Amino acid sequence: MSGSVAGAKAASETREVERVYGTLARVYDAVFDWALRPGRVAAVHALDLGRGRRVLEVGVGTGLSLETYPRGTEITGIDISEPMLRQARARASEAHGRAISIRRMDAQAMSFADASFDHVIAPYVISVVPDPERVMREIVRVCRPGGSVVVVNHFVHERRFLRHVERWATPLTRGIGFRLDTRAQIVTRATGLEVREIQSVNLFGWWKLVVLRRRAAEDTEALRRRRSARADGVAEPPYVAGASTGRRPR
Repeated sequence: MSGSVAGAKAASETREVERVYGTLARVYDAVFDWALRPGRVAAVHALDLGRGRRVLEVGVGTGLSLETYPRGTEITGIDISEPMLRQARARASEAHGRAISIRRMDAQAMSFADASFDHVIAPYVISVVPDPERVMREIVRVCRPGGSVVVVNHFVHERRFLRHVERWATPLTRGIGFRLDTRAQIVTRATGLEVREIQSVNLFGWWKLVVLRRRAAEDTEALRRRRSARADGVAEPPYVAGASTGRRPR
């Protein structure tokens, strides 16, 4: 597929996501909040949120998470659906003691500078966007080295039968705004991140909360070299987070 065709397809899919969630905005809280709230709360609690910490919430939606953040937190919430954001702005005005900015933005192409945030949280968004790998790259880019990234999402089941069922059902669920066949590796193997914790959340544990650390640039380069050496069949010293890429760790 050529770049222009792929770009047009991605733009069309993004507009469809915007349309679906614009329609869902009026009923989203009533339909989804009861099932998904535990994961939102757990995601916020997984962050080290001291006063003045800058947090980006990707896919802020109607702002259901805003009241969960402790006072003193600086929160930026982005979403592509303006009808959802209108509700988020109303909630932000009632979340006293927190500095909250709500912006319409495509998570696949954020306008923030590199390392703009101490932490990034992405609740229920990776299986919504047309290009989740691109969103993860953007999340890594805007999170400072040493910061935390927390993703809450449903991932395709590991058991073969259930995996086939979810892949069969995905064309149906896309009509209400999400996929069932998103692979966990999109998150857990994203370049520049290391997994710290994975736990099951929400009803029946069907969703996963993934806590990751944003690696420093030298850590990312060391891991890249190790993977490249492994692919070439060359023995390399074990990867050690924080070790210099110019010499073996002592």
